[in-house]
Amino acid sequence: MTERFKNVAPSARSALAVPSGRLSRLARLGSLASGVAGGMLAEGMRQLAQGRRPSVRDLLLTPGNARRVAEQLAQLRGASMKVGQLLSMDAGELLPPELSEILSRLRSDARPMPMSQLVSVLAANWGEGWEKHFQRFSFTPMAAASIGQVHAAQALDGRRLAIKVQYPGVRQSISSDVDNVATLLRLSGLLPKTLDVGPLLDEAKRQLHDEADYLLEGAYLMRYRSLLATSPEYLLPEMHTELTTGSILAMSYVEGVPVESLLEVPQVERDRLLALLFRLLFREVFEFRLIQTDPNFANYRYAPASGQLILLDFGATRAYPERMVEAYRRLLTAGMQGNRQGVDEAAREIGYFQADIQERHRLAVLDIFTQACEPLRHAGPYDFGQSDLALRIRDTGIKLGMDREFWHTPPADALFLHRKLGGLYLLAAKLKVRVDIQALFVPHATGG
Repeated sequence: MTERFKNVAPSARSALAVPSGRLSRLARLGSLASGVAGGMLAEGMRQLAQGRRPSVRDLLLTPGNARRVAEQLAQLRGASMKVGQLLSMDAGELLPPELSEILSRLRSDARPMPMSQLVSVLAANWGEGWEKHFQRFSFTPMAAASIGQVHAAQALDGRRLAIKVQYPGVRQSISSDVDNVATLLRLSGLLPKTLDVGPLLDEAKRQLHDEADYLLEGAYLMRYRSLLATSPEYLLPEMHTELTTGSILAMSYVEGVPVESLLEVPQVERDRLLALLFRLLFREVFEFRLIQTDPNFANYRYAPASGQLILLDFGATRAYPERMVEAYRRLLTAGMQGNRQGVDEAAREIGYFQADIQERHRLAVLDIFTQACEPLRHAGPYDFGQSDLALRIRDTGIKLGMDREFWHTPPADALFLHRKLGGLYLLAAKLKVRVDIQALFVPHATGG
């Protein structure tokens, strides 16, 4: 291997090998469960000795337990980590806050794999002598996430590339990882026996299999490039098919800075960028019926020289049926008009209310929808920076989620869409933007 490939390996301390075998992954999850239980027992004894009556929250959210969860799931990566991220949604309908808080730590805890494991993956996909495709290849990843990590490279013709490499064993372990994590949650007592998470887990497996198929993600990337070809304010990387496989996605490198770092950028520019994101979401729902549902801020970057909004990572893209799209059109239109009955009817059509839902629970869910539509009812730019909307929605959701008689699994399509919208609300609040949401939605609304 030539010098241009040698001196760029990640340090041994920062890298963690990804367990790829089913039994080794199960063993790590079992070790995690026993470690957390032991930590809870030790903390409970300590608090009882001090004359205090410990709560589940106090026992579960110890620094030691948080570290155990983060370290083990970060090392497992793949579906175990992704399920934790999925279940840590801010709406709070599924899990009590003590578990959501631990799981939310997984969003930034991925660790890269060591160079020896990376080289094995590259050779398995590109063959021996894969170095001949590049002038340079950096073994130090630019980013590491739950399913893969991204490396910078330079092709022989000088093009700068971003190479996303999937962790070994991720695709094969999805179903067992999801089932094992669900079992651990059951055994912990944090999920009630009456809660049927089967449909959500099945959907999580399907979604994760799609995300682990980099050929599919590449196809979605090219589809979005086509859909946004006449919208130059958006910038997307270009897929390089000759280097892309099911486990490696090769793209042009796009220079930019993280969107969430733009707090010091002039107000008018921040407002414009978030307006672009909300406009894109409405187009995704009502024109494309195709939504990139991952709300991770890292999926958006900013090109200072051109002012373009960079869009990355299309693995979590979902197609939405026309029936659900039209129901959401009616729901948002009713929400904009303050028509609570219309919101109720549309929510029922989406499938959010189960047949045996209690009246107080139905009204609580409608309260959440009504709050979420607040920017739609506001004439003119809505000031997310001065609003506590995200906190109010979270608190209402947590209150409802703490009522175990309510717990149920909402439709998966609704869950992913609400998660995406919630992510945009949080980003808008973080950047203190003012966006006329009503004006952006009106072209898509019905007159009903």
